[in-house]
Amino acid sequence: MKLIYKGKFNSDPESLPHGEHKAGAVKFKEPETPKKMAIIGNALALVITVAALIGIFVRSGFETNFNIWGIGVSFLCMFPHEFLHAICFKEEVYLYTNFKQGMLFVTGPETMSKTRFVIMSLLPNIVFGFIPYIIFMCFPKLTFFGSLGAISIGMGAGDYYNVFNALTQMPKGARTYLYGFSSYWYMAKR
Repeated sequence: MKLIYKGKFNSDPESLPHGEHKAGAVKFKEPETPKKMAIIGNALALVITVAALIGIFVRSGFETNFNIWGIGVSFLCMFPHEFLHAICFKEEVYLYTNFKQGMLFVTGPETMSKTRFVIMSLLPNIVFGFIPYIIFMCFPKLTFFGSLGAISIGMGAGDYYNVFNALTQMPKGARTYLYGFSSYWYMAKR
């Protein structure tokens, strides 16, 4: 894996690196523009984050038990979050930002199995979100982990959407790849 920082994403899908389309590739059913994807992702993130914060509130006995340091560190984890996505690529992977639209993402033209795509999508959410959140649920005095986990779980909304698409749209044995801002799947020749 070679990570290349490309800077601010200019909202033009054609500016993203991409390889050639595979024969018979099927485009995922997903929003047509980065802006629509950002709106869906941010709305989903809000719902997930509120639910996770309610979980903290309930687990801590209805006391306000949010930790400002955990919340702050969750925002500092945005780049490490993308790095964990990147290490799941074998070839070149590109990092883009567009904070105005609430976007930070990696992309690469290589193909991958459905399993590797799901692992790539979920890995940072498990590391920075679910593990700290579970630690807090087991040990509610560790509020740092609860706050870190709750915010980080919400930040993974776009990743959960990608996993949902892969699990519901890709048949067994299919491979996936990114082309511009869209995901495609195809059946690999055996």
